[in-house]
Amino acid sequence: MPLATDDFLDIDDVTPVELDALLDRAAAMKAGETDPRLGDSTLGMIFEKPSTRTRVSFETGMTRLGGHAMFLGPDDIQLGHGEPLRDTARVLGRYVDGVMARLFDHDDVETLAEYADCPVINGLTDEAHPCQTLADLLTIRETVGEDATVAWVGDGNNVGQSFVVGAAMAGIDVEVATPADYGMNPAVFDRAAAFGADVTPTTDPEAAIDGADIVYTDVWISMGQEDEREEKLAAFDGFQVNADLLAGTDAKVMHCLPAHRGEEVTNDVLESDRALVWDQAENRMHAQNALLVELLGGE
Repeated sequence: MPLATDDFLDIDDVTPVELDALLDRAAAMKAGETDPRLGDSTLGMIFEKPSTRTRVSFETGMTRLGGHAMFLGPDDIQLGHGEPLRDTARVLGRYVDGVMARLFDHDDVETLAEYADCPVINGLTDEAHPCQTLADLLTIRETVGEDATVAWVGDGNNVGQSFVVGAAMAGIDVEVATPADYGMNPAVFDRAAAFGADVTPTTDPEAAIDGADIVYTDVWISMGQEDEREEKLAAFDGFQVNADLLAGTDAKVMHCLPAHRGEEVTNDVLESDRALVWDQAENRMHAQNALLVELLGGE
């Protein structure tokens, strides 16, 4: 079933039915039940910021699909060196079969999609990380099942915002606990409500994790926020995912990585049997491979 969208900038660019089909395809490809190919397709990968999982998962995935991935860092192309982004987009659209962009400003990925004559995938912006959500939902399917209740504990950042909407689309209940000044954009809860979810955020982590099957956290100080470090560490006191917070629960733990061990999550939790983080990391590639096949027309 081809996707109705040409680009994947936010998780709700696809419908719940399409999301379910993407996850089905990802699971089948991961299990070796189907082996679609992308022929000689090339994916241009634009990076404004460093990455481990995004770069390696997309590059390896394209190779496994029979295609080619091209790394385009800030020193490799004219992006940010005087050429308007729309011009870069127009040129890339005539060379490559798809573009994956990991950028700071969400408006920039929208500009790429507007002017590039090929599919554009959001590999991360300051507002959204939909590819991570695909991997998260695949991981939940495999481990806990879609009847899961997930508690998001920590910063109301791009990863959390995409996850809340994606979980709503998949019928997964989510509780959100963030410090008062670091919550999610209220529009995120409106988008989730459009899929039948009723998410009421709280500032109480213990209340959020009550009855949760999974506790999901992410870094408190994201890339580019280093100057806010001391202020944030003070504001997030009590939000660390540690043995005390998890005591009395059987909850598994998710984290999109990289983790700042000793800040948002402790080392012992990440190294325990509770951690699903390595499955999440692996599933970035499987989920994205399914997305690439759908957007680039694999056979």
